[in-house]
Amino acid sequence: MLLPPNDLLEYYGGAASDVYFRRAHDTLAGEKLDPVVTMEYFGDRAGRLCGMNQVLQVLRLALGGDGEAWALGEGDAMSSKEVVMRVRARYSLFGELETAILGILASCSGWATRAAEVVAAAAGTRVISFGARHVHPLVGPIMEYSAVVGGCNGCATPLGAQLAGLAGPSGTMPHAMILIFGDTVKAGVAFDKHMGPDVLRIVLVDTFKDEAEEALRVAEAMQDRLRGVRLDTPFERGRVTVELVKEVRARLDLAGFPKVGIFVSGGMTVERVRAFVEAKAPVDSFGVGMEIAAAPPIGFTADIKEVDGQPRTKRGRIPGVTETPRLQKVI
Repeated sequence: MLLPPNDLLEYYGGAASDVYFRRAHDTLAGEKLDPVVTMEYFGDRAGRLCGMNQVLQVLRLALGGDGEAWALGEGDAMSSKEVVMRVRARYSLFGELETAILGILASCSGWATRAAEVVAAAAGTRVISFGARHVHPLVGPIMEYSAVVGGCNGCATPLGAQLAGLAGPSGTMPHAMILIFGDTVKAGVAFDKHMGPDVLRIVLVDTFKDEAEEALRVAEAMQDRLRGVRLDTPFERGRVTVELVKEVRARLDLAGFPKVGIFVSGGMTVERVRAFVEAKAPVDSFGVGMEIAAAPPIGFTADIKEVDGQPRTKRGRIPGVTETPRLQKVI
């Protein structure tokens, strides 16, 4: 997983942690109090659990073999308030990591959950995460990894693909390159000339001319080497519509290019993806960005449930270990 540039535990337990955990640590140390506690972690709504692998990586370093943990698996479905992880160890070993653990689970699960919703709406059509441009670059690859955990078939950044265990990132050409060439066909032909065989020949066709016209020009120039065309019509021009996709498909078929696929991107939401699918629009792949990147986090909470084996917790919670048959021992 992606690690901070400095010491992992120092970063997660210090610089990136709520300061009151360090103050609690210092106070307890001064009083020589360091009980074995049992802490449980749960989310405030149902969704797709993500970030657990990174959390366990951090916990193994922190506990150093002096503790136990049980957890659900990466990508598992979780219900509201379901305990997704339980840790039993001396509080000093992991107490200061609470901010980091909750934050990892909150963000990653939020992204994975929204990605799963998009994938469900796509009903079998491929979905690629294009959301890295909507978040900080230190966060983008983790977001892309989470999108793949949620079911996306690919993502745009090399590090996101690496974290997700994919063969490589997905993506072809930006509008900027086509604008510099001044012609879509010239850009497509040059792209084909210089890219390796592992790169799909998918050409943007909304930069200069009518999308159907550009699709035919590119197909005629590249013939069998063209894998697909991407429609990314901006909102100023009405965005990509079901009718546009159907027209481009029909014109490509009539011109003898039935194998050229259609890739759709630009402001794709769960609702828009579902509308394309329900209308039987001939889309081969959806590129989805902001819808996943801007997904709200799932709020996670950590509660001490036992102190030195004695049931103890805050008001509003039930003291003692929660019965959680789905948890598997991981540490």
